[in-house]
Amino acid sequence: MTLLNISNLSKSFGNETILAHLNLSVAEGEFVSILGPSGSGKSTLFHLVGGILAPDEGEINLNGDVISGKRGYISYMPQTPSLLPWRNILHNVTLGQELQRKADKETAKDMLMKAGLQQYMNAYPNELSGGMKQRAAFIRALLSPQSVLCLDEPFSALDELTRQEMQEWLLGTWEEYKKTILFVTHNIEEALFLSDRIIILSSKPAQVKAEVTVPFSRPREKKLLLEDEFFKWKRKVYNLLTSTADEYITRT
Repeated sequence: MTLLNISNLSKSFGNETILAHLNLSVAEGEFVSILGPSGSGKSTLFHLVGGILAPDEGEINLNGDVISGKRGYISYMPQTPSLLPWRNILHNVTLGQELQRKADKETAKDMLMKAGLQQYMNAYPNELSGGMKQRAAFIRALLSPQSVLCLDEPFSALDELTRQEMQEWLLGTWEEYKKTILFVTHNIEEALFLSDRIIILSSKPAQVKAEVTVPFSRPREKKLLLEDEFFKWKRKVYNLLTSTADEYITRT
């Protein structure tokens, strides 16, 4: 069932058109990644979905309701964890719930325990490593009552080993809770490893250039990254991303 539907979406700033008649949809419980050239409008798209910006044209529907220009309908996790330094980790991860007056500290404690953060519930963000902060930020997003999570390059600042560990942890956690995720990344390998589908954007003004259905079964393990079939699909996505063809591919 389609949960999030974006139709004919356009956005300009001054004389520069960022998005032009963009269409995409995300099914309930689906993990969809967005790839595109730097500056292609991926973050602008998130700001539109989150209601921070209003579209010039087009419409955003969530579960049948128009949410264009409206805030509070999606849960957003930026590149940096953005944990509040004066709140301990337990109180940080329940913040989204508290704003909706639906705090569930027992579930929060259980999720922190599964994330290996049980010893840090009463610690403050400056006492945690980068990976630990990202886990806490993702748990906060998961605990928020909104049905869609928008993750904007959440692992870009991490070193390669920590990034791989976080990808595996994210997959395991998502497979347990099955929230709908829209994930922005510049990393083809990351998109293939995590996603059900990959949406490839063109350069500005951005449109959907290609849509790739990821063929790998779940659950996925790190060894998948070294398999020949994975490298084959990595090359395929790279070629789609860098193609200068005028006619866009709607499905692969």
